[in-house]
Amino acid sequence: MGTAPAQLFPEFLVETFGLPGVLGEVVAALIAAAVVGNIVLAFTGVAGPWAKRKITAAFTDRIAVNRVGPFGLLIIPAAAVQLLAKELIVPEGVDRPTWDIAPVILPASALLGFSVIPMGRLGPINFQLADPEVGFALVFAFASIASVSLVMAGYASNNKYSLLGGLRAVAQNLAYEIPLIVTAMSVVIFAGTLQMSGIVGAQTTTLVTIAGIDIPAWYAFVNPFAFVLFVTANMAEVGRNPFDIPEAPTEIVAGYQTEYSSAYFVLFYLGEFVHIFLGGAILAVTFLGGASGPGPESIGFIWFVVKIWGFFLFTQWARSAMPRVRIDQLIEIGWKGMLVLSFANLVLTAVIVGVIA
Repeated sequence: MGTAPAQLFPEFLVETFGLPGVLGEVVAALIAAAVVGNIVLAFTGVAGPWAKRKITAAFTDRIAVNRVGPFGLLIIPAAAVQLLAKELIVPEGVDRPTWDIAPVILPASALLGFSVIPMGRLGPINFQLADPEVGFALVFAFASIASVSLVMAGYASNNKYSLLGGLRAVAQNLAYEIPLIVTAMSVVIFAGTLQMSGIVGAQTTTLVTIAGIDIPAWYAFVNPFAFVLFVTANMAEVGRNPFDIPEAPTEIVAGYQTEYSSAYFVLFYLGEFVHIFLGGAILAVTFLGGASGPGPESIGFIWFVVKIWGFFLFTQWARSAMPRVRIDQLIEIGWKGMLVLSFANLVLTAVIVGVIA
Protein backbone atom coordinates (compact mmCIF):
# COMPACT_ATOMS: atom_id res chain seq x y z
CA MET A 1 0.00 0.00 0.00
CA GLY A 2 1.17 3.52 -0.70
CA THR A 3 2.50 5.86 1.91
CA ALA A 4 0.40 8.84 0.83
CA PRO A 5 -2.62 9.33 3.12
CA ALA A 6 -5.96 8.68 1.40
CA GLN A 7 -8.84 11.13 1.42
CA LEU A 8 -10.57 11.12 4.80
CA PHE A 9 -14.12 9.79 5.05
CA PRO A 10 -15.80 13.19 5.75
CA GLU A 11 -13.86 14.79 2.88
CA PHE A 12 -15.01 11.98 0.58
CA LEU A 13 -18.65 12.63 1.51
CA VAL A 14 -18.30 16.39 0.94
CA GLU A 15 -16.75 15.88 -2.50
CA THR A 16 -19.07 13.05 -3.58
CA PHE A 17 -22.36 14.68 -2.60
CA GLY A 18 -21.29 18.29 -3.11
CA LEU A 19 -22.17 19.37 0.44
CA PRO A 20 -21.65 23.15 0.59
CA GLY A 21 -19.86 25.26 3.18
CA VAL A 22 -19.21 24.69 6.85
CA LEU A 23 -22.65 23.18 7.41
CA GLY A 24 -21.94 20.59 4.72
CA GLU A 25 -18.65 19.68 6.40
CA VAL A 26 -20.41 19.27 9.76
CA VAL A 27 -23.11 17.07 8.21
CA ALA A 28 -20.46 14.97 6.44
CA ALA A 29 -18.51 14.56 9.68
CA LEU A 30 -21.64 13.46 11.56
CA ILE A 31 -22.60 10.95 8.84
CA ALA A 32 -19.06 9.54 8.69
CA ALA A 33 -18.89 9.26 12.48
CA ALA A 34 -22.27 7.49 12.54
CA VAL A 35 -21.11 4.98 9.91
CA VAL A 36 -17.81 4.20 11.65
CA GLY A 37 -19.46 4.10 15.07
CA ASN A 38 -22.16 1.70 13.91
CA ILE A 39 -19.58 -0.57 12.28
CA VAL A 40 -17.72 -0.81 15.60
CA LEU A 41 -20.96 -1.32 17.53
CA ALA A 42 -21.96 -4.06 15.09
CA PHE A 43 -18.67 -5.83 15.81
CA THR A 44 -19.31 -5.63 19.54
CA GLY A 45 -22.91 -6.77 19.09
CA VAL A 46 -21.67 -9.94 17.41
CA ALA A 47 -18.69 -10.39 19.73
CA GLY A 48 -20.47 -10.05 23.08
CA PRO A 49 -23.54 -12.29 23.02
CA TRP A 50 -22.44 -14.77 20.30
CA ALA A 51 -18.75 -14.90 19.32
CA LYS A 52 -17.51 -14.81 22.91
CA ARG A 53 -19.63 -17.84 23.80
CA LYS A 54 -18.82 -19.80 20.66
CA ILE A 55 -15.07 -19.17 20.87
CA THR A 56 -14.89 -19.95 24.58
CA ALA A 57 -16.89 -23.12 24.00
CA ALA A 58 -14.49 -24.21 21.27
CA PHE A 59 -11.52 -23.73 23.60
CA THR A 60 -13.19 -25.59 26.48
CA ASP A 61 -14.77 -28.43 24.44
CA ARG A 62 -18.39 -27.32 24.86
CA ILE A 63 -21.23 -26.58 22.44
CA ALA A 64 -22.40 -23.06 23.40
CA VAL A 65 -25.44 -21.40 21.81
CA ASN A 66 -26.88 -23.41 18.91
CA ARG A 67 -30.65 -23.40 19.38
CA VAL A 68 -31.63 -19.75 18.88
CA GLY A 69 -31.58 -19.38 15.11
CA PRO A 70 -28.96 -20.78 12.70
CA PHE A 71 -25.68 -21.35 14.54
CA GLY A 72 -27.29 -19.59 17.49
CA LEU A 73 -27.00 -16.18 15.78
CA LEU A 74 -30.42 -15.02 16.95
CA ILE A 75 -29.03 -14.96 20.49
CA ILE A 76 -27.76 -11.47 19.55
CA PRO A 77 -31.19 -9.76 19.32
CA ALA A 78 -32.58 -12.09 22.00
CA ALA A 79 -29.89 -11.06 24.50
CA ALA A 80 -30.43 -7.39 23.66
CA VAL A 81 -34.17 -7.61 24.26
CA GLN A 82 -33.66 -9.65 27.43
CA LEU A 83 -31.20 -7.20 28.99
CA LEU A 84 -32.99 -4.02 27.96
CA ALA A 85 -36.34 -5.37 29.19
CA LYS A 86 -35.02 -5.86 32.72
CA GLU A 87 -35.92 -3.37 35.41
CA LEU A 88 -33.35 -0.69 36.15
CA ILE A 89 -32.86 -1.04 39.90
CA VAL A 90 -31.31 1.94 41.66
CA PRO A 91 -29.87 0.99 45.07
CA GLU A 92 -30.35 3.23 48.08
CA GLY A 93 -27.63 5.68 48.90
CA VAL A 94 -26.06 5.94 45.44
CA ASP A 95 -24.59 9.19 44.18
CA ARG A 96 -27.19 9.41 41.42
CA PRO A 97 -25.62 11.85 38.90
CA THR A 98 -22.27 10.07 39.06
CA TRP A 99 -23.94 6.65 39.02
CA ASP A 100 -25.90 7.60 35.89
CA ILE A 101 -23.00 9.10 33.95
CA ALA A 102 -20.43 6.34 34.58
CA PRO A 103 -21.93 3.73 32.17
CA VAL A 104 -22.05 6.29 29.35
CA ILE A 105 -18.40 7.32 29.64
CA LEU A 106 -16.99 3.80 29.19
CA PRO A 107 -18.20 3.06 25.63
CA ALA A 108 -17.99 6.73 24.63
CA SER A 109 -14.28 6.92 25.43
CA ALA A 110 -13.52 3.89 23.23
CA LEU A 111 -15.66 5.16 20.36
CA LEU A 112 -13.79 8.48 20.53
CA GLY A 113 -10.56 6.54 20.05
CA PHE A 114 -11.77 5.23 16.71
CA SER A 115 -12.08 8.80 15.42
CA VAL A 116 -8.35 8.90 14.59
CA ILE A 117 -7.79 5.22 13.71
CA PRO A 118 -6.93 4.64 10.01
CA MET A 119 -9.12 1.61 9.31
CA GLY A 120 -8.19 1.39 5.63
CA ARG A 121 -10.10 1.60 2.40
CA LEU A 122 -13.04 -0.37 1.11
CA GLY A 123 -13.43 0.63 -2.50
CA PRO A 124 -13.27 4.43 -2.72
CA ILE A 125 -14.05 4.98 0.98
CA ASN A 126 -11.23 5.48 3.49
CA PHE A 127 -12.59 4.67 6.94
CA GLN A 128 -10.74 7.35 8.91
CA LEU A 129 -12.54 10.33 10.38
CA ALA A 130 -9.57 12.54 11.24
CA ASP A 131 -5.79 12.40 10.96
CA PRO A 132 -4.28 15.00 13.30
CA GLU A 133 -0.53 15.27 13.71
CA VAL A 134 -0.84 14.10 17.33
CA GLY A 135 -3.34 11.33 16.62
CA PHE A 136 -1.20 8.73 18.37
CA ALA A 137 -1.33 10.71 21.62
CA LEU A 138 -5.04 11.39 21.21
CA VAL A 139 -6.04 7.74 20.91
CA PHE A 140 -4.30 6.87 24.19
CA ALA A 141 -5.83 9.93 25.86
CA PHE A 142 -9.32 8.87 24.76
CA ALA A 143 -8.79 5.26 25.85
CA SER A 144 -7.55 6.30 29.30
CA ILE A 145 -10.85 8.09 30.04
CA ALA A 146 -12.33 4.63 30.67
CA SER A 147 -10.59 4.55 34.06
CA VAL A 148 -12.65 7.55 35.14
CA SER A 149 -15.84 5.63 34.36
CA LEU A 150 -14.82 2.64 36.47
CA VAL A 151 -13.85 4.82 39.42
CA MET A 152 -17.11 6.77 39.19
CA ALA A 153 -19.16 3.57 39.09
CA GLY A 154 -17.31 2.05 42.03
CA TYR A 155 -17.52 5.15 44.18
CA ALA A 156 -21.13 6.07 43.37
CA SER A 157 -22.63 2.59 43.92
CA ASN A 158 -22.43 2.70 47.72
CA ASN A 159 -21.16 -0.89 47.69
CA LYS A 160 -17.85 -2.06 49.10
CA TYR A 161 -17.35 -4.62 46.33
CA SER A 162 -17.95 -1.97 43.69
CA LEU A 163 -15.56 0.40 45.44
CA LEU A 164 -12.87 -2.29 45.54
CA GLY A 165 -13.40 -2.93 41.83
CA GLY A 166 -12.98 0.77 41.06
CA LEU A 167 -9.82 1.03 43.14
CA ARG A 168 -8.40 -2.06 41.49
CA ALA A 169 -9.13 -0.55 38.09
CA VAL A 170 -7.13 2.57 38.96
CA ALA A 171 -4.24 0.53 40.35
CA GLN A 172 -4.18 -1.70 37.28
CA ASN A 173 -4.36 1.12 34.75
CA LEU A 174 -1.59 3.06 36.47
CA ALA A 175 0.59 -0.06 36.54
CA TYR A 176 0.09 -0.94 32.87
CA GLU A 177 -0.86 2.21 30.99
CA ILE A 178 2.59 3.70 31.54
CA PRO A 179 4.41 0.63 30.10
CA LEU A 180 1.85 0.55 27.26
CA ILE A 181 2.55 4.15 26.24
CA VAL A 182 6.31 3.89 26.78
CA THR A 183 6.43 0.79 24.58
CA ALA A 184 4.34 2.55 21.94
CA MET A 185 6.81 5.45 21.98
CA SER A 186 9.49 3.12 20.64
CA VAL A 187 7.32 2.82 17.52
CA VAL A 188 7.10 6.61 17.31
CA ILE A 189 10.91 6.74 17.37
CA PHE A 190 11.05 4.31 14.45
CA ALA A 191 8.35 6.11 12.45
CA GLY A 192 9.42 9.64 13.36
CA THR A 193 5.85 10.89 13.67
CA LEU A 194 2.81 10.89 15.95
CA GLN A 195 0.42 10.94 12.98
CA MET A 196 -1.45 7.65 12.64
CA SER A 197 -1.27 7.56 8.85
CA GLY A 198 2.46 8.24 9.05
CA ILE A 199 3.01 5.31 11.41
CA VAL A 200 1.10 3.01 9.06
CA GLY A 201 2.93 4.41 6.04
CA ALA A 202 6.31 3.74 7.66
CA GLN A 203 5.46 0.02 7.73
CA THR A 204 4.68 -0.34 4.02
CA THR A 205 8.23 -1.14 2.93
CA THR A 206 9.80 -4.61 2.77
CA LEU A 207 11.94 -5.66 5.72
CA VAL A 208 13.55 -8.72 4.12
CA THR A 209 12.87 -11.22 1.35
CA ILE A 210 13.02 -14.90 2.30
CA ALA A 211 12.65 -17.59 -0.39
CA GLY A 212 10.98 -15.09 -2.69
CA ILE A 213 8.49 -13.97 -0.01
CA ASP A 214 8.59 -10.31 1.01
CA ILE A 215 8.34 -9.83 4.77
CA PRO A 216 6.75 -6.42 5.45
CA ALA A 217 8.48 -3.95 7.75
CA TRP A 218 5.77 -4.21 10.39
CA TYR A 219 7.12 -3.20 13.76
CA ALA A 220 6.04 -6.59 15.14
CA PHE A 221 8.83 -8.03 12.94
CA VAL A 222 11.24 -5.13 13.41
CA ASN A 223 10.97 -5.22 17.22
CA PRO A 224 9.23 -8.42 18.38
CA PHE A 225 10.23 -7.74 22.01
CA ALA A 226 8.26 -4.48 22.01
CA PHE A 227 5.37 -6.29 20.33
CA VAL A 228 5.16 -8.85 23.15
CA LEU A 229 5.37 -6.09 25.78
CA PHE A 230 2.63 -4.11 24.04
CA VAL A 231 0.29 -7.09 23.72
CA THR A 232 0.75 -7.94 27.41
CA ALA A 233 0.13 -4.37 28.57
CA ASN A 234 -2.80 -4.10 26.15
CA MET A 235 -4.41 -7.18 27.69
CA ALA A 236 -4.19 -5.52 31.09
CA GLU A 237 -5.54 -2.27 29.67
CA VAL A 238 -8.68 -3.94 28.29
CA GLY A 239 -9.09 -6.06 31.45
CA ARG A 240 -8.89 -9.56 30.00
CA ASN A 241 -7.41 -12.66 31.63
CA PRO A 242 -5.11 -12.96 33.39
CA PHE A 243 -5.65 -9.26 34.16
CA ASP A 244 -9.41 -9.03 34.77
CA ILE A 245 -8.85 -7.91 38.35
CA PRO A 246 -11.32 -4.96 38.34
CA GLU A 247 -14.20 -7.43 37.83
CA ALA A 248 -12.90 -10.61 39.50
CA PRO A 249 -16.34 -12.25 39.89
CA THR A 250 -15.02 -14.97 42.21
CA GLU A 251 -13.70 -12.35 44.65
CA ILE A 252 -15.66 -9.09 44.44
CA VAL A 253 -18.89 -10.09 42.65
CA ALA A 254 -18.10 -8.36 39.31
CA GLY A 255 -16.59 -5.31 41.02
CA TYR A 256 -17.48 -1.85 39.73
CA GLN A 257 -20.62 -3.03 37.86
CA THR A 258 -22.18 -5.02 40.71
CA GLU A 259 -25.05 -2.58 41.27
CA TYR A 260 -25.92 -2.00 37.61
CA SER A 261 -28.73 -3.65 35.66
CA SER A 262 -30.79 -3.27 32.50
CA ALA A 263 -29.58 -0.62 30.00
CA TYR A 264 -26.77 0.54 32.31
CA PHE A 265 -25.33 -2.98 32.50
CA VAL A 266 -25.58 -3.19 28.69
CA LEU A 267 -23.53 0.00 28.38
CA PHE A 268 -20.79 -1.42 30.61
CA TYR A 269 -20.85 -4.71 28.72
CA LEU A 270 -20.76 -2.85 25.41
CA GLY A 271 -17.94 -0.58 26.57
CA GLU A 272 -15.83 -3.57 27.57
CA PHE A 273 -15.97 -5.04 24.07
CA VAL A 274 -15.55 -1.70 22.28
CA HIS A 275 -12.34 -1.24 24.29
CA ILE A 276 -11.13 -4.68 23.24
CA PHE A 277 -11.62 -3.77 19.59
CA LEU A 278 -9.97 -0.38 20.17
CA GLY A 279 -7.02 -2.20 21.76
CA GLY A 280 -6.85 -4.43 18.68
CA ALA A 281 -7.05 -1.39 16.40
CA ILE A 282 -4.18 0.36 18.21
CA LEU A 283 -2.16 -2.86 18.05
CA ALA A 284 -2.85 -3.21 14.32
CA VAL A 285 -1.82 0.37 13.57
CA THR A 286 1.22 0.30 15.83
CA PHE A 287 2.76 -3.08 15.08
CA LEU A 288 0.83 -4.86 12.30
CA GLY A 289 0.89 -2.37 9.46
CA GLY A 290 -2.62 -1.03 9.94
CA ALA A 291 -4.78 -1.94 6.96
CA SER A 292 -1.90 -3.26 4.85
CA GLY A 293 -2.02 -6.80 3.54
CA PRO A 294 -1.94 -8.87 0.34
CA GLY A 295 -4.01 -7.56 -2.51
CA PRO A 296 -5.00 -4.07 -3.64
CA GLU A 297 -5.22 -1.07 -1.37
CA SER A 298 -8.98 -0.92 -1.94
CA ILE A 299 -9.54 -3.95 0.32
CA GLY A 300 -7.38 -2.69 3.18
CA PHE A 301 -10.42 -2.34 5.46
CA ILE A 302 -10.97 -6.09 5.24
CA TRP A 303 -7.43 -6.78 6.42
CA PHE A 304 -7.87 -4.31 9.25
CA VAL A 305 -11.04 -6.09 10.38
CA VAL A 306 -9.20 -9.43 10.24
CA LYS A 307 -6.46 -8.05 12.50
CA ILE A 308 -8.74 -6.59 15.17
CA TRP A 309 -10.83 -9.76 15.24
CA GLY A 310 -7.59 -11.70 15.55
CA PHE A 311 -6.80 -9.73 18.70
CA PHE A 312 -10.30 -10.42 19.99
CA LEU A 313 -9.75 -14.14 19.35
CA PHE A 314 -6.49 -13.94 21.29
CA THR A 315 -8.23 -12.31 24.27
CA GLN A 316 -10.80 -15.10 24.27
CA TRP A 317 -8.07 -17.74 24.20
CA ALA A 318 -6.43 -16.02 27.17
CA ARG A 319 -9.78 -15.93 28.97
CA SER A 320 -10.08 -19.69 28.62
CA ALA A 321 -6.45 -20.71 29.09
CA MET A 322 -4.92 -18.34 31.64
CA PRO A 323 -5.78 -18.20 35.35
CA ARG A 324 -6.37 -14.83 36.96
CA VAL A 325 -3.43 -13.42 38.89
CA ARG A 326 -3.83 -11.87 42.34
CA ILE A 327 -3.98 -8.12 42.66
CA ASP A 328 -0.59 -7.98 44.40
CA GLN A 329 0.95 -10.12 41.64
CA LEU A 330 -0.57 -7.90 38.99
CA ILE A 331 0.84 -4.72 40.54
CA GLU A 332 4.27 -6.32 40.98
CA ILE A 333 4.36 -7.49 37.36
CA GLY A 334 3.40 -4.02 36.18
CA TRP A 335 5.73 -1.85 38.25
CA LYS A 336 8.71 -4.17 38.72
CA GLY A 337 8.59 -6.00 35.40
CA MET A 338 6.71 -4.29 32.58
CA LEU A 339 7.76 -0.73 33.47
CA VAL A 340 11.46 -1.60 33.63
CA LEU A 341 11.35 -3.63 30.41
CA SER A 342 9.41 -0.94 28.53
CA PHE A 343 11.93 1.77 29.44
CA ALA A 344 14.81 -0.56 28.54
CA ASN A 345 13.16 -1.16 25.17
CA LEU A 346 12.67 2.58 24.63
CA VAL A 347 16.32 3.40 25.40
CA LEU A 348 17.59 0.54 23.24
CA THR A 349 15.36 1.61 20.35
CA ALA A 350 16.57 5.22 20.64
CA VAL A 351 20.21 4.07 20.59
CA ILE A 352 19.68 1.80 17.57
CA VAL A 353 17.78 4.45 15.58
CA GLY A 354 20.37 7.06 16.56
CA VAL A 355 23.24 4.89 15.36
CA ILE A 356 21.49 3.93 12.10
CA ALA A 357 20.45 7.53 11.40
